[in-house]
Formats: sequence, structure tokens, C-alpha cells
Amino acid sequence: MEYKEIDFSKLNVRIRMSEFAPASGVAECHIMVTVTMPGFSFKEQALSVKQAVDRILSQKEPLGFRPVFMRYYLSDAVNQAPLLAEPTEPVAISIVEQAPLNGTKIALWLYMVTDMDNELSDGGLLLSHHGNYCHVWCAGCGIPDFGCETATMTLLDDYAIRLDNLGIKFTDNCVRTWFFVQDVDVNYSGVVKGRNSVFKSMGLTPDTHFIASTGIGGRHKDHRIRVQLDAYSVGGLQPGQLSYLYAPDYLNNTYEYGVAFERGATVDYGDRRHIFISGTASIDNKGRVVHPGDVEMQADRMLVNVSALLSEGGATFDDVSQMSVYLRDPADYATVDRIFSERFPDTPRVIVLAPVCRPGWLIEMECMATVPADNPQYKPL
Repeated sequence: MEYKEIDFSKLNVRIRMSEFAPASGVAECHIMVTVTMPGFSFKEQALSVKQAVDRILSQKEPLGFRPVFMRYYLSDAVNQAPLLAEPTEPVAISIVEQAPLNGTKIALWLYMVTDMDNELSDGGLLLSHHGNYCHVWCAGCGIPDFGCETATMTLLDDYAIRLDNLGIKFTDNCVRTWFFVQDVDVNYSGVVKGRNSVFKSMGLTPDTHFIASTGIGGRHKDHRIRVQLDAYSVGGLQPGQLSYLYAPDYLNNTYEYGVAFERGATVDYGDRRHIFISGTASIDNKGRVVHPGDVEMQADRMLVNVSALLSEGGATFDDVSQMSVYLRDPADYATVDRIFSERFPDTPRVIVLAPVCRPGWLIEMECMATVPADNPQYKPL
């Protein structure tokens, strides 16, 4: 993984970028845009982000890169989302209220790839085609005025139907989901019940598999929506290409405490492996919170757990392309930012306000990684 930092200081933004560029085939990059001037208005900060992205696109598009997924992290999504610039080409856009904890109002994660044909489906999904594969991004899905259990069931069922209309099976091809939950301390139990019910009806059980996922505090741009679903699936996979990570010496199976998701997932292609680490916190292999009340020690244990999952997938932190870090208490930002700056100075990352699904967890993170591979039985990405 090659890391770069682009000097856009005149725009008052910081750009961290990771790039995986094999000698042939699809190249991919993750870009994290953060604002460096907290005192500016949202319009000014959003304009700086837009100008930075426009410059990045002007540099990357001639090389064949196209954006496929964007996630805006906002401090006040209801009021700020309408002010964001509309995209000029097909791209999946996730907008979530998770305030950047450096004191600013907006941050952006942008994922770009080469050699993909992108289109928006009738069902509002972003379809990114290359070779044998169809990469399907779902972003910002929500249902106003539904309770969390019913909303979760409806969102998952609807997503499965939309995939089925594309000839893609949710149970076999969904790689990862994100659930952003308004008032997570109150409402997460409804998400768990809804997801458990749908998965059971689909035949996803402890004896088969679940789906890698993050379930975290966050608000949709429509205040009436209590649960937002983002998801990523890949059509065209053969049996064995999608597998799951457990790290049983460090983490327990999630079903042991009543939830249904996998700790991580890998997708093998002919030329690389993608690794998706689910939301991971300071937990042991008995499902217990480790180091209650101490964010620094929780961060250390969280990173041990993530390292174990990456290792099981054949990767290290040197292969990580992007990180999202979630904090319950904004006062912990300085401590956590120091830890990540010391250990991962170049990795694209964002640290946001987002309570974790169990109150005792002060910090959680997720990440993605890419490693080269030689799997002649599979087509390259």
C-alpha cells in the first residue's frame, strides 16, 4: 500500500490518500479529506472540501480513476446535507451525522477505482462493472417514521429484493453492511432484533454465516429516519471467494451475546484480496468489555483485536487503506488522535463522534485493507 499526503493547505484541508496500483489491472485509492480550520462556517468548509475533491479528480480522472463511493461525516446533517454539491457522475453517496472531532463540521471519505463502468440502477444502487464482477453500493437508505426493528427488517428485505432483481443473492454476495442508528443506546436493540429476524428467515445462522457489519450511533439527514443502511455486495463471486474472519483467541463469536454479524470478511480475486474489518472494540474472547473507563487502554486492546483479524486475513496495518474511528466522548479526541498519529501517521483516517452500541465501549474502529494475491482460479478485480 502506498500512502501519500497532498498539500492542499491553501484550501484549509488535509488530504491523506492510500493507493493500490498493480502493474496491470484495476487500481484503487482511498482518500480522506479533513478540514483544518474549525472556525469557518459550514458553507466555507464544504466549499473547501469540494474544491479539494475537484482538484483530486482533475489529477486522478485522466489516469482512469472514477469515484464509486463517498461518505460525508457532518456535524448537523439535517441542516448541512442540503448545502452539499450534487455529483456530476454516478456515485454512491452516504451522508451521516457523525461530527468530526477535530472541531470542524465536515469530513469526507472517497473511494476511487479505475476501469469501472458505473451506473445507477432503477432501485437507486450504484453498480460498478468490470470483467466478471458487479460491485453494488447501497448508500443512505432509510424509512421515515418506522420503529428501528421494523425499519431494519424492511431495509434488509428491500435490499435483498433489489439485489435479487440484479441476479445477485444477498446471502452469498453481500460483503458488508453499516447501520447508523439514531440514539444508539436506546434503539440498537431494535436493530439487533430486526436483523436477527431477517437473517434467520434467510437461513443465516451460527451454523452458516452472517455479514460483516458496523452498527454505530449516527443520524440520517432526514430526522424522521432512525436507522440508515449502507451496504456493499459483489455479484459474480464463485463459492469460496467470500470468507469470514474470527480471531477466536482474541474475540468471541457475536451470536454468543445475541447479535448477528461477522468480525470481518475477505473477498479473494485473481490479483488481490480485499479485507473488511467490522466495527471492533475493546472486547475479549468471552465477550467482555476490556479496560472499562480507560479510553487509552481500550484503544490499545481494540488495535490488538484488529491486528489479529487482519493477520488472519493475511494482512497487517501496513496494508490498511482507510480507517474510521468512533468515540463516545468528544473529550477523548486528543488522546485517541495522538495514538493514531503516532502509530499510523500516513493512513487515511477520520475520528468522529459516534457512540458505540454497548455503553461500556468508549472507542470502536473499522477499516479496509488490500493485499496482492495470485489466485488463478478466480478472475482479477
